[in-house]
Formats: sequence, structure tokens, C-alpha cells
Amino acid sequence: MWPLARRSRKMTRLLFLTQSLSSNPKPISHSHTYYNYSVSRSFHNSISKLSLAFLHPIRSPAICAFCSKPSSAAGVGSLPSMTEDISHLTQREAAEIDEILMGPLGFSVDQLMELAGLSVATSIAEVYKPSEYNRVLAICGPGNNGGDGLVAARHLHHFGYKPSVCYPKRTAKPLYTSLVTQLESLSVPFISVEDLPLDLSKDFDIIVDAMFGFSFHGSPRPPFDILIQKLVCIKNYDQTRQKSSAIVSIDIPSGWHVEGGGGAEGIKPDMLVSLTAPKLCAKKFFGPHHFLGGRFVPPSVADKYKLRLPPYPGTSMCVRIGRPAQVDISALRENYISPEFLEEQVEADPFDQFRKWFDDVVAAGLREPNAMALSTASKNGKPSSRMVLLKGFDKNGFVWYTNYESRKAHELSENPHASLLFYWDGLNRQVRVEGSVQKVSDEESDQYFHSRPRGSQIGAIVSKQSTVVPGRHVLYDQYKELEEKFSDGSIIPKPKNWGGYRLKPELFEFWQGQKSRLHDRLQYSPEEINGQQVWKIERLAP
Repeated sequence: MWPLARRSRKMTRLLFLTQSLSSNPKPISHSHTYYNYSVSRSFHNSISKLSLAFLHPIRSPAICAFCSKPSSAAGVGSLPSMTEDISHLTQREAAEIDEILMGPLGFSVDQLMELAGLSVATSIAEVYKPSEYNRVLAICGPGNNGGDGLVAARHLHHFGYKPSVCYPKRTAKPLYTSLVTQLESLSVPFISVEDLPLDLSKDFDIIVDAMFGFSFHGSPRPPFDILIQKLVCIKNYDQTRQKSSAIVSIDIPSGWHVEGGGGAEGIKPDMLVSLTAPKLCAKKFFGPHHFLGGRFVPPSVADKYKLRLPPYPGTSMCVRIGRPAQVDISALRENYISPEFLEEQVEADPFDQFRKWFDDVVAAGLREPNAMALSTASKNGKPSSRMVLLKGFDKNGFVWYTNYESRKAHELSENPHASLLFYWDGLNRQVRVEGSVQKVSDEESDQYFHSRPRGSQIGAIVSKQSTVVPGRHVLYDQYKELEEKFSDGSIIPKPKNWGGYRLKPELFEFWQGQKSRLHDRLQYSPEEINGQQVWKIERLAP
């Protein structure tokens, strides 16, 4: 993806200054073959005034959200309603931005290539889980786009995939030879063009198209013309096969022109990972998955080029853009891969087993390991569920806190029985707990209430949980009033209608996801033996 600038930083800055001051600079001619691709995209493109053909700018900052969507296992981040809402770069504009990044802003080629390759790998991992799409072939060209593919292959290896690399025209520069060495040290196989099968779908679940990027011109020469045809043929084979390899193109599909497209005979990828910003040809991409990656555009560049880009969610290196793919809900499934969960390996006491699994979740760094679904029912048997947070557990039971005038509290007063469900996706585990419920002591509730942040204490007073309010402004005004009242640091009294509940377990079930839906389910239920209560462990059919 990134140009390997042969000129000095001083010369780069001089060109950037010329670009900024000149109103009509003359373009510099560029090569029409892929052999110059690895030299520098930017020096082979015009250093000219930016065209103002973008969408109208938005208010500062230039990188702005279009809509919000919480991240999930199935996808990430904010989804703009349409790809047209996002800036698309011409070849010239993309080259200029590269020069700015690698000139005044001080990025190096290897930094940008590492970020690009990681973005590609994380985008792939968002859609194609290694349990279903494990075998990956990265086809890498001789330039920077190929380098992005090599970096992506390394990250995919660490993500649990089994990558192979086809790298027919190797670049002798140290950056590229180092990437090859890194892959070889991981025992990632390199496959020659001659050894590739005629039908790539037989041996590979994912094909990473990292042959040519946005600076490529002209017709691909051997062996890349043959490789591109192999990718084109995948979709032809797909007409007679239920599943074919998924094609993932980096920045632009190889053989496409930045400001045109690939034509009827071009590669039709399933996923496009645009870097920095989508190129104009991305408007002609109709595959189901379009991601933006890189996360290296600083505000100064976004403002200068009036870029409209979605925000990256959390710590993610990629964000889905464009229309979300149409999903066949009936086809959504996960083939879990987990260690066996056997009777002879579990703790005799379910509380000890829960503690063991809970510690595993904390050690794995999963988000909110204490989140649990609490299900209650009215006296008429009408159920309701909601997510709450576990705030303590021991041999006496599981404790959470809430408003005693909420719906769940009313249902518990009528029917003091409930169930809890913990779901830990990252470990393919869940735990169900059923039992009777009673309030904890006032002293216990008071002690926990005053251990909370003062903002949470005030929020508990403001929220008349489950009642109708005219609008958020009512809650906000009441909160600000109480915040001012207790701004002197005085003790905030616990509301009388707020406190804890404790569920005393009468049944546990520990679930571990396994392949082919043959999940492990071990149930603990109490029984009396010789006048003593013990826990009976039984395996349930999945």
C-alpha cells in the first residue's frame, strides 16, 4: 500500500510546500507497469491542487460519526447508511495523502504497512471466523500492496488461521525480506504459482488479493495475469458449488483502475478493505463486506482534504462501511472449538466450579464478566428478563442490587424464584443458575451503596426504575440538582427503595460449546445422602 520514498525527507517536505503554495502545479508522469509499483506511488503521481469534488464538508472535526451501533461479535463499530456518505479518493489525492503522511507527519513505510496489514487481518477476523474459514492464501505482488498482504498473513497466523503465501515476484528490499523471514519463522508455507491448484476453492477458504494497489497502471504481466484469472474463475466455479473461497481485496481489487473499475471480466471480491479512505472505484464494489482500515489519518489531513470518514470503535483497527450485508439468519452458526468438559475434571461443589470458570473469564480479559441475564416471573407466570451485574457470590448465593419498586422487584415479591444466565462468548461457556430469592440485609445494602461512585449513588436516587418519564432532560435536571446539593462531599443517603437481592441456588448448569453441536452440559442438583446434602452431577444431552 505504501510508497517506498527514495528521496530524502527534505525533498519530501519541499514537494509538500510546493503543493501547498502552487495553484496550478504540473503533474509528474508515472509508470504504466507494475515493476515501478514498489518505488513510490506518490512520486509517480501528480503533485497538484486537490480537486474539490468531494461531498460538502461537515463541521469540525472532519472525521465524524454517521450513526452509532454497539460493537458485537458479528461486526464492529459505526455503520454509515451508504458508502456515498463517505469521501472517496482519486488516485492523485490518495498519492498526495501518502506523501503528507510520510513527509511532514513523520510516518515510515514499515509503520504504515504494519497498520495496513493489521487492519486487513482484523477485518477478515470480523467476518470469517477461523473455525469456519481456516485456510488462507495470500497472493502478494511485488510492491507495497504485497507487503500489506505479507503483514496480514503474519497477523492471521497469530489469530488462529492457517495462512499460506504465493509471492512470485519477490522484492529484494530489506523491509520485504524481513517480512518473508518472519513468516518463515512461523512455518507459514510459500507456494509457487505452478503448485497452486486450478480451482483454489478446493484448498483455501479465503484468498487475500494483495497483488496491486492504487498506483498500478496498465495490463498485468505474467504470472499475475494468470493469478487474476484464477480469482475470476472462482466465481464461475461457484455456480456449481455451494461454497467457494471468499476473496478479500486490499485497497482496490487487483486489475481495477482507481477511477474506473474492473469491468465484467474483473475480480469480484467478497470483501474490500479500503485503506486511509475508499478509492473512487469502491463505488463499483458490490460485495457484501466493505471495511475501512488503517486508523492513521490525523485531523490535519482530514481537515485539509475535507474527509468524511466514520469513527473507529473502541480499540478496533477496522470499521464496516457501506450498506450492511444481507444476512441469512438461518445460516448463522458457530462451530465451537473448546477443550472437553468431563465429569472427572469438574469440582464436586458447583460454587467452586463457578469460581474456577469466573476466574478464567477475568484472566481472559472478557468485558463485564459479571454481566448476567436475570429472569423473573409474575404470579401469573408471565416472564421477563434483563441484564444486571453480579456484585458478589459465595456459598450463600449470588447477589445483585436494584430498585425495590422496579418490575423485577414486583415480580420477585409475587414469585420469589428466579434464574441467572452468564454467557462468556470468548470462552464458549455459559452458566445457568436457578433458585429462590430474598432481599439482603439493610446493612449489606447500605455498605455496598456507599462503596459506589458518587455519580452512581445520585443516579440511583434519580431513577424511579421502570416508571414512565417525559424525557431524558427530566432525569438530567434532577441529577444536576442533586449533584449540586451534595457537591460539598456530604454523605449521600441510600434510598429506602433501593437494595440487594440474593439468589440461593437450587440448580446449576455448566455449558461448554463443542463442534457439531455436541456441546457439554453438566448439571448440578442437590440430593440427600445419609442425612447430608450433596450435589449430584449429571450430563445432559446437548
